[in-house]
Amino acid sequence: MTAPSSSGNTDQARIDAQLTVRRVTGLSVGVAVVLIALKAFALGASGSVSILATLADSGLDLIASLATFYAVRWAAAPPDEAHRYGHGKAEALAALVQAGLVFASALFIGWAAVNRILDPRPVTAGSWSVGVMLISMALTGWLVWMQTRAVKASGSIAVAGDRAHYAADMAANLVALIGVASGAFLNAPGLDAAAGLVVAVWLFWGAAGMLRVAAQQLLDRAAPDEDRIAVTTAVLADPRISGVHQLRTRRAGPILMVQMHVDLEPSLTLIQAHDIVVEAERRVLAVRPGADIIIHPDPRGRAETHTAAPDNAPATGSSAVPPSPSATPSKGPWS
Repeated sequence: MTAPSSSGNTDQARIDAQLTVRRVTGLSVGVAVVLIALKAFALGASGSVSILATLADSGLDLIASLATFYAVRWAAAPPDEAHRYGHGKAEALAALVQAGLVFASALFIGWAAVNRILDPRPVTAGSWSVGVMLISMALTGWLVWMQTRAVKASGSIAVAGDRAHYAADMAANLVALIGVASGAFLNAPGLDAAAGLVVAVWLFWGAAGMLRVAAQQLLDRAAPDEDRIAVTTAVLADPRISGVHQLRTRRAGPILMVQMHVDLEPSLTLIQAHDIVVEAERRVLAVRPGADIIIHPDPRGRAETHTAAPDNAPATGSSAVPPSPSATPSKGPWS
């Protein structure tokens, strides 16, 4: 049972968030194209392995940004007959693609860096290369700032993964800048190759983090305690609801999905119970806009287990909402 879409502010907030995500993913593709052009020029002028490392990474950035560009549009599509829960997990799939590309980039860069350490070559056109890296860092920093605003507005895991990718690029570009400057101005090409190796390790670490976040969403990991406490607190704000049990939460892209059972007075009519539940759903939407909510009312003291999962599973983390004495026995407010 989901609250009616009478909340114009909630609907408008969701539309605005989707528009923000669309704009920032298009911006990400444009920045990737510009960075590839700049770094290809710098590589041709310098032959730096650090520049090669960041160029390869920017090439994969473009592929990842294109994947994100289409994934967020697919994820925003409304539910259909074949996908009744919507398409939100397309964002997690895009994050997996990004992680795989970053892993590949890290391996390629590491291989090139090791070869250059074994066979050092001088770095030329250092001034041009340093200038290109400074411009690249400025563009990347601006994009990460825009993506951070989009993530705050939408909660998009795909944009968050893209942001993590470009944030890693910021550090990679800094290391490459140090390597190019060392190779060109200090006549130490070995430092340039070592910088490329550091970039490879950094990218590998970042890819592992993206993979973990995407996999957790695809495996329907429960929402963080912060979300569950907020939902439970909103529902129990009505004294007519004496308990919450069998709370289930998960994320499908930016959408929080919530299912729960609530305890109500057995003497209530169906219409009265319905009105109480709808009001509870509206309170949840006020604290978690865009959530997909299902609330099942149970007569107090007569709740039954409707799943094979244990009804008294302990809650993870602490909660500011203690379980009601009259609720179904449990070890936490969301059993």
